[in-house]
Formats: sequence, structure tokens, C-alpha cells
Amino acid sequence: MAKPLVIVESPTKARTIAGFLGRSSDLDVTVMSSVGHVRDLPNKREQLPDDKRETHARLLGVNPDDHFDTVYVVPQNKKKVITELKRALKDADEVYLATDEDREGEAIAWHLLELLQPKVPVKRMVFHEITPAAIQAAIDEPRDLDLKLVEAQEGRRVLDRLVGYEVSPVLWRKIGRGAPSAGRVQSVAVRLVVDRERARMAFRSGSWFDIEGTFAAAANVESNGFGATLTQLDGRRVAVGGDFDAATGNLKEGIDVVRLDEAGATALTARLREVAYRVQSIEAKPFNRRPAAPFTTSSFQQEAVRKLGFPASKAMAVAQRLYERGYITYMRTDSTNLSEQAITAARRAVQERYGDDYLPKEPRTYRNKVKNAQEAHEAIRPAGERIRMPDEVAGELDTDERRVYDLIWVRTVACQMLDARGRTTTLLMGATSTAGEQATFRATGTTWDFLGFRRAYIEGLDEDTSTSGDEKEATLPSVTEGDAITCRDLQPAGHATRPPARFTDASLVKELEERGIGRPSTYASVIQTILDRGYVWRRGQALIPKWTAFAVINLLEQHFGHLVDYNFTASMEEALDVIARGEGEAEKWLHSFYFGNGQAGLRELVEDDHLASIDPRAVSTVPIGDDDGVPVIVRVGRYGPYVQRGDDDAGETAGLPDEVAPDELTIEQALHLIAKKAEGPRTIGDDPETAKPIFVLNGPYGPYVQLGEQEEGSRKKPPRASLFASMDPETLTLDDALKLLTLPRVVGTDGEEREIVASPGRFGPYLKRADGETRSLTAEDQLLTVTMAEAEALFAQPKLRGRRAQKPPLAELGPSPDNGANVVVREGRFGAYVTDGTTNATVPRSTDPTTLSLEDAVILLRARAELAGDTPRATKKTAAKKTTAKKASKAAGKKSGSGIEKTVKKVVKKKAAAKKKPAAKKT
Repeated sequence: MAKPLVIVESPTKARTIAGFLGRSSDLDVTVMSSVGHVRDLPNKREQLPDDKRETHARLLGVNPDDHFDTVYVVPQNKKKVITELKRALKDADEVYLATDEDREGEAIAWHLLELLQPKVPVKRMVFHEITPAAIQAAIDEPRDLDLKLVEAQEGRRVLDRLVGYEVSPVLWRKIGRGAPSAGRVQSVAVRLVVDRERARMAFRSGSWFDIEGTFAAAANVESNGFGATLTQLDGRRVAVGGDFDAATGNLKEGIDVVRLDEAGATALTARLREVAYRVQSIEAKPFNRRPAAPFTTSSFQQEAVRKLGFPASKAMAVAQRLYERGYITYMRTDSTNLSEQAITAARRAVQERYGDDYLPKEPRTYRNKVKNAQEAHEAIRPAGERIRMPDEVAGELDTDERRVYDLIWVRTVACQMLDARGRTTTLLMGATSTAGEQATFRATGTTWDFLGFRRAYIEGLDEDTSTSGDEKEATLPSVTEGDAITCRDLQPAGHATRPPARFTDASLVKELEERGIGRPSTYASVIQTILDRGYVWRRGQALIPKWTAFAVINLLEQHFGHLVDYNFTASMEEALDVIARGEGEAEKWLHSFYFGNGQAGLRELVEDDHLASIDPRAVSTVPIGDDDGVPVIVRVGRYGPYVQRGDDDAGETAGLPDEVAPDELTIEQALHLIAKKAEGPRTIGDDPETAKPIFVLNGPYGPYVQLGEQEEGSRKKPPRASLFASMDPETLTLDDALKLLTLPRVVGTDGEEREIVASPGRFGPYLKRADGETRSLTAEDQLLTVTMAEAEALFAQPKLRGRRAQKPPLAELGPSPDNGANVVVREGRFGAYVTDGTTNATVPRSTDPTTLSLEDAVILLRARAELAGDTPRATKKTAAKKTTAKKASKAAGKKSGSGIEKTVKKVVKKKAAAKKKPAAKKT
């Protein structure tokens, strides 16, 4: 029987929707996934059709001379997906294209339509949450494909190809392969980070002193007291940080303030310590604080960075999983609006959790204030007509998912709560010093009369955003003007102005959004891209540009200024919005950008005549200062950045360590590096076996030791080894150097005669076995100390993905009755799982992994092994335990609500279905 075919872009979403339709819909449908994009511009010349290679090869799929004609290809890994979709289409009576409701989702739907060419009716099915009601409504109210959205998305894709493929080769030619690529939003994001570092490099700190004291009301000297700061002296204001010029570190011109130094503040403190203090004035002002709006993509990323410590990319990945499984609404949105259903659900949650005292009489509504905001979707919120409490879903989610869901839940609920109310009190106290000076001290405090939404949620702040005075909770005494105040302590306090804080993921996302650059849904991938391509590196949460980034931005600013101009880049987003609304055409917009419209277009800027004016040395040079009139610069060279005294070829040079941030490189440090290089490498002794000297050197990747000198005329490098992060090149001993030169170290041979080697690697220390298997070590010192027993224990554990360190198990259940191996419960990338070192089995989300028994775990492992066609066999030692294990397993399988029985039944069903499926015909 023919039935509808629903196509989504995610396998997880397909499973979720199929489950909903199976339970709540009368439709018998097939739900399949395209697994993301199914077509894209080619990335290799060989992928182009023969008749397009001459016209479309230069920009790989785009021909600007033929109205920006594009060639799309199906990647090799998607051909099987397309084949399966076409096979399913033969049995379909209609097709629902159910990709995400944004430009990218619309484009995926269009590509599917172009590839599949269905002969049955096609409907566009859109929804912003994956719940039974939302999916049923989307089926009942389909729409047509929005070709203007597709045009805007494809115009953006072509624009990105033009920028990337025209400008990136310029960077390679003029700067070197250390400059990987250029990008429309990527390059602007790099410029923001570089500009912030330039400001830090140009910053000069200003210092000043004031006096801080602890006071108490004379009528209540036993109280805890309160703090106050000197703010005026003889009627003149005492200097504060905002009075200093960031470029000079001196007071700004025209400012009449008192600037105390340490000696003056200390002397004044002594003159004020034993004098009488009285209240000059006291003022209390009430205030209201409104809750923050529900999450948009941008504000969600910022809060996930601040409160959860997640990079923006991880926050979006976790939110994607929650959306696809039906826990939250669509997480790519610029809107702060909530539907009536969502507002009703949030208000009900306020009543249930906090009571009617925290619920406003009327629902709250929010409007966007961000440039280029799109209102296509709701704000991010928990999905459904009823917002489920975090503890209701905790057992179904992994740790990261629980934290993200909880963050979205409290933000959504708090936005429908009453304002917080409080009072800010300002107390001024006066005293006359023993020298007759009139001093005024100021104390401020905040008291909250009603917490309101703060009972649930307080919005985070970036590191460079100081908390306003009325947010600092402090209680001042009940006093009136003229009352005596007792001074308990008085101390001079030194201060210094600080440079602007470096960007974090959160503050960079905020900056991009406020400037209208790019789309919030792409910010996480943009930040990850500039990290992956080596323009930026992290120190904690701070984003620090590399010297290569300075060279790239120098070149772009001087010769492709509009590409990194903040306003121009924002205007591109506005143009895309115009196209999406049907008020403009992508081809005309691309033509103006590429061929020019009253000013030079990109095509003219990448021609040889213009490129000849670019001086590679000039754009790769960053001035640091001067030494006795001789310039000291950093230059980005073929083999990395280096510092140079003098700007000609005869200048003295030295390589720069990677860990030195640009704003931390001083003239003194630069000259020290040059002097050390001039001294030559330090010899710490001779190798006892070869009698060759061992040198300590510093390279572009940090300090290292070298055995012997480079032989003249030979390309073979002497043995070398990098120092561990814990080692200091100045104090390194000969014994330590000899140990380092033994790396990679053969640890031993296992029972199957496979050699295991401990080796340093790009992503940290690791073990490698002769069969190619690897395991990460947790510390560099283990390279020299790890034993065969420890190595074999690591290889017995499942291999972890990426750079994650091995976490301790959630539970150790004991030896398996099947093979005697120890069974443990671990937290994995996709949730909790049980393992015996050979087989891994997922713990059902309805089951608390910490309460899992050995019997339950064995059932799961057997089911997983059976599904893989590898049923574990009992050894001689465990054969006698089979009967007991079977009884225990049977009892465990009957546990109600455990999820174990359901898992086993699923395995049986899958096996039965596989047996009934006819074999594929041979062709």
C-alpha cells in the first residue's frame, strides 16, 4: 500500500517523529532522514561534469560570467542516502519535506526536490518543536516551498564561495600557508579579536590610590559594620578609573580631580584615623528589575558559556540533540516571542513551582531590539503544551542535556514571573582630618524587598561587565543626618586601570549580534572555524589571536577593506533579508559585489595589477616599539612568527614561543629572546653513549632538547624531543634530557606479541599498539613511567573519542558470568552505557545508570552482542555459573519500568525482521 514519505534532515529527528506519528496519528507514514545536506558546491575539480570544467573550475562550481550559474554535486557519502530515498519514493503517494524552517532547511528541501524529482504531490511541512501536537498540525497545514528563502540561502552560499576562493589564494601568496583561508563572517570575527588585542597592546595602565574603611553606627557599635570609600577631598572628587586615558595612563585633559599616590594616601589615612565622623546625607531609591527575555540563539549561547562553561559549539550541539528528541523548541531563532500556548505553560509552571505570589496578573511579552532580527520562530523554550519540570526528564537525559534543559527551563519560567523589587541606599559621611582637610566617604547598599524572578534565575554577566552598585547586596544601618559614625578601620587602597577584556565565546557572540554581522545560528561554527584554522587560540575562556591573524587582517584592511568592514558586512545580511522577503534578486546583488557598482568589485581586487601593490613584508609586520631609536617588530615568516630588532634584512631575529600572547610581548622580552639566540644554544652535558653534546633550544613549538649538532649539508635532523609542559628549560638537568630523548619509548610486548609504544603526540601523550590501536595517557610524565600492566589495562577499556580524558566509572558491578571480565557503567558521549571491555551496551534513558544491577547489565550486554551477531560464549570457569545467571537475568528482565525488558524485546524484533527481509537480488 502506498503511504506518505516524510523526509527530515536528522536521523534522531526521524526516529522521534516516527514515534509520535505511530502513537498519535491515523496516518501510516514512512519517516526518513537526508542526514543533513544532500548536495553542495564541489570541493574538487574532478567532481565537476566534463562540460563544466572549463567554465566552472576556477571557483569550483560557480561561473560569475554566466549569471553566477552553479553546479551542485552529491558527495560520495550521500549517494547511498539518495538511493534509499528514491527507493522509498516508489512506494509513496505523497512527499512531505520536513526540514528545518529556516533558510538552510528550505535549501535542503529544494535540493531534495531537485534530486528526487517526485511524480507524486509534494508538500512543505514546517514546525518549531517536535511534539505530537506540533507534528500533527504541520501535517494538517502544509505549505509550498518558499523559493525566495532558497534564493537567499543559495546567494549566501555563492557569496561565501566567491570570498573564500578568490581571497584565500591571495593570503597564501602574500603571507604563506600559515594563513589558511578567508571567509565572509570568519574574517570579520578574526578582525574583532585582533582589534581587541591591538587595544590591549596600545593600552597604558594608570594607577591611583583612595582610602577604604570599615564603619559602624555609633548607636550600634556591636553591629557587623559596613564598608565605605573616600570620594571627595576638600570638595574635589577623588580620581577613579574612568578619569584615565587608556593611551597614556595619565589623567584625561581637563579633568579636575584629586589623584592620590601611595605616600599621600598613607599620610592622609593617618590624619583621618582618629577623627570624628558624622552622617552628611542618606538617600534610598526604590527600583524594579525586569526578567530577561526568553532565549534566542545568541543569548542562549552566551548564557551557556557563562553559566555552564560550554563553548558555543558544544552548547549548540547539545541543544540540537534536545530539539531533535522533542524536549525543546527549535534552537536557531532570533525571536524573543512566545506563543500563547508557551506563555500559558510557563505561567502554570510558575504557579506549580513558586506559587501565585510570583505570577503577574497579565502575561509578559517581549520584542527584539537586535539589528536584523528575524521573527520566523518562537524563542527557545521547553517543548509541549505543558512545560515539564527538569526533574521529570532528568532520567531521560545525559549530564550535559540535563544542564542545558534546566537552563532553558528556568529562563523560560522566569520571563513570566513578577519583577524583583528593592532599594538602593547611598550614605555620605564627613570628617575633618587633623590637618583640617574635609573628607567625604561614600557607602552604598542594596536590599531586596521582593525577589520576584530572581527566585528562579539571574542573568549572567561577561567578565568585562562590572556589576552596578545597586546589584551589590549590602545592608546599611538605620541612621539619620547628623548621626555619629564610628570608624573601625581605615586603609589606603591602590588601584590600576585594566585593559579591555579579551573576547570570550559569549562576548564575541554578543558583539557579532549587536553589529548585525552574520546570523546567530552560525556563530558557534564561525568561532570553531577560527580556532580550528589557527587564527585564534584559547587561554581559559579568553580568545587570543595569533600573529598570523594580525598579518591577515593587515592585508585585508589595507587591500580588501570592505570585506572586513563591520558596517558593510552587516549590510550583506540586510541584503539577504531583502532577497528572502522577495524584495530583491540574488543575481543582481552578487553582480554588484563581484563586478562592482561605482567602486571596484572583488574581481578587480584579485587581478594581478592590484595584487602587485601588496608588499608581503609590510602586511606581515607588527610594530612592538623601539630600542634606542631602532624599531622592534614582529614579523610573520615562512616558518612562523619571529621578533626582529631593526626592520631590514640585517636585523637581529629570534623565534617567538606560541604561548606568548601578543599584548604580553614587551620590548624587554623581545630583546631577551634576541640576546638568548645570539648566545647560542645552552649545553647541559654530553650523552654518555655517543659523547655528543645535548643542547636546550627554543623553537616555534616551544623548548626542546637536541642530541648533537646539525651536520653541514645534511638534511637529516639530529634526535630531538620537546620538553614537558612542567619542565623549565632554564633548570632542565642532563638526566631529564636523556629521558626525553628516549621517546618514543617501547613499553613492552603483550600476550599476542604486539609491541606497545609510549609516544608524545599532537593531541597529547598516548600509547600505540602494533595493530594500530591507540589510547590516550592523562599526563606527559606517564610517557616515562607507564608499565605494561597499566598499558594493557588501558587497552582493555573502550577507546574514547577526541581528547576526552578517561572518566571514572559511574559504577563497578563485578565480574561478568559470561566471560569473567569486570562490568562497569560509564558516562559516554551519547549517554550512560555498560561495558565489559569488549562489548558496549547503552543504558535505556528511562533507567537510572547508578542503580543498575549486574544482572541488568548482563542482559543488555547479551542483547547487544546478539544484535551484532557475536553472542558471548562462556568460558570453562563461567560454565558452572550459567544456570544462576539465567535465573537472575530472567528476574531482572521482569522488573517493571526498568527499560531492560523493552530493550531485549527490541533486539528480538529487529532479529525477526532481519530474518524475514528477502535477500538483495544480484545484478
